[in-house]
Amino acid sequence: MGILFIVCGPSGVGKTSLGRVVRERHDRLVLSVSYTTRAPRENETDGVDYHFVDMATFEKMRDEGAFAEWAMVHGNAYATPRVAITSAWDAGKDVFFDIDYQGAAQLDEAFPTESVSVLVAPPSMQELEARLRGRKTDSEEIIQRRLKNAREELEQHALFDYILFNDDFDSAADALERIYLAAQFRNHLRREKLEALLAKG
Repeated sequence: MGILFIVCGPSGVGKTSLGRVVRERHDRLVLSVSYTTRAPRENETDGVDYHFVDMATFEKMRDEGAFAEWAMVHGNAYATPRVAITSAWDAGKDVFFDIDYQGAAQLDEAFPTESVSVLVAPPSMQELEARLRGRKTDSEEIIQRRLKNAREELEQHALFDYILFNDDFDSAADALERIYLAAQFRNHLRREKLEALLAKG
């Protein structure tokens, strides 16, 4: 067993970029590639950024128990395949999740010992809106929906182990890395080694 390192936050808050930095620093931490029914963006690759499927395929996989968690977000379905977790652990890896709070809650319920969750927050709602507009990928309707959902997501802060404000990217990336490193010393990951030490007298 390893760590499920769960990083959540509103669209545009920077969680994906922060997670990429931490994964680049630590080969042990691998990305869980989610399934989604939304259309790929211009710079996204199927099987790398997401597994892009239609709703019929998604529902079939869900009903067959292929997903460890799933949720509807911004009108699209997202899910974590169970095999992403088991294959990573079999290879001695930890798993990084860039998902929404609904998925985080499901993973924490299913893997309460292994899950470590971080909520990434913007310095202000005004700054979040500026970041969303700066991406130039969404319509005004979608931006307004994302801003509304952002407040709802941030209100779920009690679900998370840590809250991280992304007001300076480099500092936030360093802080996220420290959280990941500290998680590797959680009791359940070190207990077996300590018990073996005690058993030897």
